[in-house]
Amino acid sequence: MTEKNINEAMYLPISLIVSALLLSGTIFVVGGNINESLSGLSDAMKSIGPIGTGNTGNNDSGDTGNIAPSEPTVPSEPVIDMEALIDDDAMEGNPDAPVTIVEFSDFQCPFCESFYTNTLGKLRENYIDTGKVRVIFRDFPLSFHPNALPAAEATECANEQGKFWEMHDKIFENQDAMSTASYKQWAADLGLNTEQFNTCYDSSKYQSEIQADFADGQAAGVSGTPTFFINGQKVVGAQPFSVFEQIIEAELAN
Repeated sequence: MTEKNINEAMYLPISLIVSALLLSGTIFVVGGNINESLSGLSDAMKSIGPIGTGNTGNNDSGDTGNIAPSEPTVPSEPVIDMEALIDDDAMEGNPDAPVTIVEFSDFQCPFCESFYTNTLGKLRENYIDTGKVRVIFRDFPLSFHPNALPAAEATECANEQGKFWEMHDKIFENQDAMSTASYKQWAADLGLNTEQFNTCYDSSKYQSEIQADFADGQAAGVSGTPTFFINGQKVVGAQPFSVFEQIIEAELAN
């Protein structure tokens, strides 16, 4: 065998041995890194605590895990300036009542009708008629309710003759019959001066007043009807009487 053949014969096993040693060392180094990473991750998980605790949200018992409770945060809802919401709109109740409810409503809104039918009567009996609460009605006619603006104009014209709430009630009690002819007939039924009412209604005299109500509502964060502000606390939707009762009683106790 020549020297060249001997060298080639020895090269192959030596290469295999060297490759095996290198591979073994690589696996050892990588394995060491993996073990070190897993150990670090385990320590980190122990410091955080079980998933579902900490500041990811409280459970039913109020447990906050190993995270100290944070300082109280500023409420996301803006503070409502009730004085800014009280315009020269129709008011029902004692002007000096300790609780004020400002209502933004739409006469064609079914939820507003539900509030009228199911809740307003109880509010009148328990709080408005007893001098504890006053209600201020402001118009918020939604664009997809074509009868809402004319109905609002009818109540404003009735208000000229001191019959706002009577027209308000008549419309909600006959929401499926809203029309110009109906408003004029109801004005007569309520004993209004029909010539004055008809002139007021036909001229859209109070359209700018209604638009101002709408703008004020938007500025206060109203986006749907009915929306109420009870001594600054916002209540949205046709909530049951119990919701209003709870808030009012809390305000009266202050």
